[in-house]
Amino acid sequence: MVLNQFALQEVSYEQLKTELNQLGFTTSLNTAVKSLWRQWLLKSMPECRTMSARLAKLTNILAYPGVDLKEFLIDDTPISAETFYVVGLQLLKFTWHVDFEWNNILDKAERLGIKLITGDYSDPIVLQKAWYNLLLTHTKFGVTLLDDLASRGFYQNLSITKPFFINGKAQAVFDTDQLIREVVYVETDVDTDGDDCLDLIKVEIVRPGETNDGLRIPSLFTASPYNQGINHEVGNKAMHDVNQLLTRKNPDNLSYEDIRFKPDQDKVIHDKREVKGESEVAEETFGREASYALNDYFLARGFAAVYSAGIGTLDSDGIQTCGSIEQTQAMVSVIEWLNGKRRAFTNRTDQIEIKAWWSNGSVAMTGRSYLGTLATAAATTGVEGLKTIIPEAAISNWYQYYRDNGLVIAPGGYPGEDADVLAKETFSRQKAAGDYLHIKHFFDESQAQMVRDQDRDSGSYNTFWDERNYLPHIGNIKAPVLIVHGLNDWNVKPRQAYQLWQGLKNVDVPQKIILHQGQHIYIHNMPSFDYLDIVNGWISHYLYGLENGIVDHLPDVIYQTNHFEETWEALPEWGSQRKQRYQLGHESLTVEGVVSEFSEQTFNDQLTKKEFDIYKKDAKAWVNDLYHEESPLKKHRYFAKTAPLTEAIQINGAPIVKLKVASSQNIGMLTVRLVDFKKAKRLKKNPTTISLHGLQLGYHWRDESLAEFRFDTPSDYQLISIGHLNLQNRHNPWSADELVAGEAVDVELELQPTIYRLNDGHELGLIITGTDFEYTVRGNQAIAYTISLAESSLQLPLENLTIKDSFGPLAPEFDQ
Repeated sequence: MVLNQFALQEVSYEQLKTELNQLGFTTSLNTAVKSLWRQWLLKSMPECRTMSARLAKLTNILAYPGVDLKEFLIDDTPISAETFYVVGLQLLKFTWHVDFEWNNILDKAERLGIKLITGDYSDPIVLQKAWYNLLLTHTKFGVTLLDDLASRGFYQNLSITKPFFINGKAQAVFDTDQLIREVVYVETDVDTDGDDCLDLIKVEIVRPGETNDGLRIPSLFTASPYNQGINHEVGNKAMHDVNQLLTRKNPDNLSYEDIRFKPDQDKVIHDKREVKGESEVAEETFGREASYALNDYFLARGFAAVYSAGIGTLDSDGIQTCGSIEQTQAMVSVIEWLNGKRRAFTNRTDQIEIKAWWSNGSVAMTGRSYLGTLATAAATTGVEGLKTIIPEAAISNWYQYYRDNGLVIAPGGYPGEDADVLAKETFSRQKAAGDYLHIKHFFDESQAQMVRDQDRDSGSYNTFWDERNYLPHIGNIKAPVLIVHGLNDWNVKPRQAYQLWQGLKNVDVPQKIILHQGQHIYIHNMPSFDYLDIVNGWISHYLYGLENGIVDHLPDVIYQTNHFEETWEALPEWGSQRKQRYQLGHESLTVEGVVSEFSEQTFNDQLTKKEFDIYKKDAKAWVNDLYHEESPLKKHRYFAKTAPLTEAIQINGAPIVKLKVASSQNIGMLTVRLVDFKKAKRLKKNPTTISLHGLQLGYHWRDESLAEFRFDTPSDYQLISIGHLNLQNRHNPWSADELVAGEAVDVELELQPTIYRLNDGHELGLIITGTDFEYTVRGNQAIAYTISLAESSLQLPLENLTIKDSFGPLAPEFDQ
């Protein structure tokens, strides 16, 4: 176990003393140091109601070999740094003889990621600094020691003002037994179901009971179209057949302006409802919300959790539109209500207005995937009151989710899904049979139009997709952005975060990014990384206005390394300016630019019927065969590798492949994969559960299982990056170029961005195919592709490496 804490901040001694005293840890310099520490230790057993019970707990803790803590506190032995950290590690739930020993204890504590305080521990000031840091150090179970004390009842008998902040972060002092759950119906400015009435959308609110006593608090708003249920069966039936031919497009001279989405300026805006009364009390409540653990964590810390599934969902008006401007506007309406600029009602019929009188007007948007996508969408409107967004694994351009460079591309793991399928799946109004009776015909017609507009036949970028591209509107963003994304997320691919990150450089808002080695996952429950603390400091600053220095303190880029377990590092930028070029040769990639005797290489995309039938049923079998040098696919791909690396390299950014390539027909597509070859242990793409219910989110409150990325059994290869291109869209995705059979064309393809290290001894591989059985249409057409090797290259953005020593659980990958 290794702790990586980026949010722990140094504070002045005066602030440290003030905060310790607020916590009830007296800082009197007139008290003997050992007595002072004894007081603190006894206070750190909040579950014990009597002194006898506390003293009994002390006997469970070892002070040094042969002496328990109770004995140590009454003898004459002075406190040493060694004793302090032996005790400290046990308070942090580390285990003697498992996680640490007495020998070299300070070195071991430091290697576990604990920030040590040096000095004479008979000095009360040194002890205070060490105790303060220990309280803010993560335990083995994903929260700070102070948070652990809170989950055991530490704040129950402490007189404090709420909200309460330590080290610039909100503490779990709110009574989660008194949470208020209520429903309101926010009136939007859209009418997506064509009934000539503005759509009302259901909003579920969970807020601390202390708000009924006059406290005004900020909100964490999660816009989730899944929140009111989904239609799995309907979605599965709507999946498109991907075993289709790649079709030719008629060449055109379309410009971006020709297809740019232009909002309908003449669209009729219906009158708002007449208010027939007012109330401060909601008429509806609910049992258990479809919650998000990050929001649960903050409910105990003085933030409201607000959820809305939006238009076209159960108990709301409208239809599902999958990323349209109307969906964005509807979610923005919730922010405006929380900010006091919009109306909501107690139910859908009586028109009794209810205000967010408990709200201080400040809102953050959180959530993963579609949830984070709508956070990004809302931010691009510049809506007042949205103070920050934390989009996790979020889409910034829907075209690059369901399409790419003129091709229909599936999200990883969902071949055949498209915008219309997702709209059907999230149209939870269908779950209410009576409501669905009245909306079915309109929704079906809208779906038919969506199928036409999304245009699976051509795969080109058009007005439908431009409406769902938030990147052109980044300049409107006023809310600081904390991006979170997986470098191995092949569902919402890394480019979605990368392009948002790069675009924000031209916008005057703070931005930070966290990149992990996982797939499409949450990362708040990893004990090796202080994600909860980072977000806590971030939103305490932006929603409560706390001047905690978090923006300057956090690195711009925090990333998880791929070659060690439990290791997170910082970079100043995602995207290195240092470039390394590799020349394509016959089965080789060379830095020197030496071209082999083969000037061209040809591969045929068409498989035998038997092979095609096998692979279309099992795309994983195709991938496995693709990566092996001797396989049935040998004549159906370009395959090249470097010699074993003599020193490690780290890719930081988007690799670029430049090709001169010809298709034997007047159509064609390319799939390019960058691969790490060598048998080695690699991190799994999904974390391993290490403790069920191990993450405590507050006192008598909810919990979460802890998980951590672990090494998998040795594998021969790992995908680093990927890219796809329709050869008729080699200049841009909206305009179709001419492609003449047999005539070579120049192609430049940017692959998915990454941060990835290849250690010495590994081989960097490049594989080029036509069809991709995981992502593209699969027509099994007789198309041969010829690559002119001398005019083709790979360009990598490389980072200067700082090689770290490895130790303990951070042992480097074991090449097998």
